[in-house]
Amino acid sequence: MGEIVNLRRARKVRDKRSKEAEAEANRIAHGRTKAERQLGEATARLETEKLDAHRLEAPQSEPE
Repeated sequence: MGEIVNLRRARKVRDKRSKEAEAEANRIAHGRTKAERQLGEATARLETEKLDAHRLEAPQSEPE
């Protein structure tokens, strides 16, 4: 005699594996690694600092 299988549980496991595979594919297609994100943030911060350093006048404060 074969093993008794709970079809509801088997369906949920199958669906979960399918969703995990789809999520992994999306991470590969659309995601960036943590190192890439940090590099982008650091580059943007350095560019902003460089632009601010070359400013001719201090920024005007808004009148209250």
